[in-house]
Amino acid sequence: MPKIFILDTNVLLHDYNSLNKFQDNTVVIPIAVIEELDTFKKGDDELSKHARMISRHLDACRTTGKLSEGVPTKDGGIIRVTLDMKPVLPEYFKLSVPDNRILNTAVNFKSQKDTDVIVVSKDTNLRIKAEALGIEAQDYEAGKVKLDTLYTGITEAEVNSPVIDMFYKNREIKLEEGTYFPNQFLILKDNANPKHSAIGRISAKDGFLRPLAQNDPVCWGIKPLNKEQRFAMELLLDESVDIVTMVGQAGTGKTLISLAAGLQKAIDDDVYRRLVVCRSIVPVGRDIGFLPGTKDEKLNIWMGAIFDNLEYLADRKSPDEGSRQSDYLVESGRVEIASVTHIRGRSLPKQYMIVDDAQNLTPHEIKTILSRAGEGTKVVVTGDPGQIDTPYLDQESNGLTYLVDRFKGQNIYGHITFSKTERSRLAALVSELL
Repeated sequence: MPKIFILDTNVLLHDYNSLNKFQDNTVVIPIAVIEELDTFKKGDDELSKHARMISRHLDACRTTGKLSEGVPTKDGGIIRVTLDMKPVLPEYFKLSVPDNRILNTAVNFKSQKDTDVIVVSKDTNLRIKAEALGIEAQDYEAGKVKLDTLYTGITEAEVNSPVIDMFYKNREIKLEEGTYFPNQFLILKDNANPKHSAIGRISAKDGFLRPLAQNDPVCWGIKPLNKEQRFAMELLLDESVDIVTMVGQAGTGKTLISLAAGLQKAIDDDVYRRLVVCRSIVPVGRDIGFLPGTKDEKLNIWMGAIFDNLEYLADRKSPDEGSRQSDYLVESGRVEIASVTHIRGRSLPKQYMIVDDAQNLTPHEIKTILSRAGEGTKVVVTGDPGQIDTPYLDQESNGLTYLVDRFKGQNIYGHITFSKTERSRLAALVSELL
């Protein structure tokens, strides 16, 4: 039996295609949602863009029928916009609050229709209030990825001792058992002697396991401190891998080794025209309001972590003039620091592009950024799903985990999940205990 789904504003802002993802069911949009969309549509950020796209989509629906009565969708469902209905909530639910108006609509539909009524919202509190009123409530599940089953890029296999010996002798072996992905790293362990082991990478060309190409990689004075960093650097320096994702908590070295590899390939090896580093501008804690100055002066505030790492690498490369060299790289245009807002609409051929803090981006924002990559561009996407600062995104619905899940198995893709903190003893304890 078809169901009635009542959508909250944040669902539409999270995914402007959400109206088309409820199959043959009825989607109800309360007028309170339309009013909230109106407050978002005037800005220049991604939420404002989504608000405008939803408004245009609903306006286009009017050409096929009346939204107040319900407009059919291509999947046999109905999209309907409803005005405020008669008050049926307890008096302490103030109807001046948009969330309560949405709930009031849901309760009215439940009392009038002999069908399932479900409130869909990314707002936890709204879902709790709906359940308290006896209304079924769900998070918006499209694009969600289970973090505990997320692809890590690294796996282990127990084998007989001759298999490892053959691997060292022939420099390759064909794996007969197990499911492996292109550019996945495999740790072979002797089932009789755990100390007898080998590491390799699954070839994207023929599926053979081969030793790492980079035996002792060093980029701008940076050496990998553990096997995860070594695996990551293998992918970062490989020009045949067009997109690399790295997931890990703070202090695991994601940003630092990405910058080091980018500088190596773009500056020293001259493989790419420039190194482009972008990240979302999302404040942590209380915002300090609008900042004065030019675009570059504003970015200096938000991109402090990037500039800190860049100066550190420049000091490792040239101890006597590190800070001067880092300034030169930015001023000359060989290194560009930008917000993700400034990337949209551009075409970036033959660049080494790093998208940092990608856990604060929606799946659509990730798609928008990656579609900027031109011919010969390599993209590195990093982030920590445990440090999300954007409302209505969580560890399972952000653009970073969505990207890892969707690209798994592609020949031009590689991924590493970091588990070991290398920043300091204190940072390791903070990540573990707090």
